[in-house]
Amino acid sequence: MSLTSNSTALRRQRQVLDHLRGKEQPDVDPRATISHIAIYGAGIMGSGIAQVAAQSGYQVTLWDVTQADLDRGILAIRTSLARSARKTNQPADWVQSILSRISSTTDQTAACSSADLVIEAIVENLSIKQQLFSRLDKVAKPTCIFATNTSSLLVADVSAKLGEERKQRMVALHFFNPVAVMKLVEIAYLDGTDPELLALLKAWVHDIGKVPVLCRDTPGFIVNRLLVPYNIEARQLVERGDATIEDVDTAMKLGAGYPMGPFELMDMTGLDTGYHIMKAWYDTAPGLSGDPRFKPSPEMEQMIRDGYLGRKSGRGYYVYDK
Repeated sequence: MSLTSNSTALRRQRQVLDHLRGKEQPDVDPRATISHIAIYGAGIMGSGIAQVAAQSGYQVTLWDVTQADLDRGILAIRTSLARSARKTNQPADWVQSILSRISSTTDQTAACSSADLVIEAIVENLSIKQQLFSRLDKVAKPTCIFATNTSSLLVADVSAKLGEERKQRMVALHFFNPVAVMKLVEIAYLDGTDPELLALLKAWVHDIGKVPVLCRDTPGFIVNRLLVPYNIEARQLVERGDATIEDVDTAMKLGAGYPMGPFELMDMTGLDTGYHIMKAWYDTAPGLSGDPRFKPSPEMEQMIRDGYLGRKSGRGYYVYDK
């Protein structure tokens, strides 16, 4: 990036932040604009986002390809809510009252026809995401906000097939796993994103009990841009035979004060998630493509092929009871 383009980007970022400082007032009411949320993908992330949105009083429509996918997603939400109800001594009808705000469908276009906010949490495949948003753009309200929960792709690339007006209403809302527990939401924006929209989304994130941070559209946003290289170094230590998995995790917990070691964390977030991030960066990310640091190692690729994806599969770097 040239000094000129870098200074332009920094100036744009300052403009956005200056505007938002003036907007972070209690009178920014997200419920005046957002009441119905359509979530695409009923997997771990999509179902988690649906849960926290419904738990905060929003009407949610959850979409996935098959009814079986939806049933698994709704069951995961019910199980999570039941666990929370036991811990917090909620009344007997608390779980069902939240579930009553979630409807589900396999009809892709019907799911967003009346939505104020669309959040996509499907497979990390650029072409599939682009196709989805292109279809939704034809049926969604002009005022509907589009958001991707991507952790590896650029908002600019995901929105590339949309018209300019919709692009101005397109962001990343990157939640973290497990959504019900993790407080952070990264909001990644394009240079043309309306600052008023960012103020609204920050207020909405606060309203569902999360903490927003803003980031320009850049590979990995904030967390993964820092975390992925850290995880890579941890894997390389072990692959070279310099240390064991257990000792690396212990060292980072006791020496750096981290609540989890890198291998424990990779197992929790899913090895396939990390793999897709690295592959996307190595293949196409501006400034990162072709960087050998981000080329998945043969050992990691073998774990993916074997289905050792971490906690969700029962085995990753550690073995778990299902």
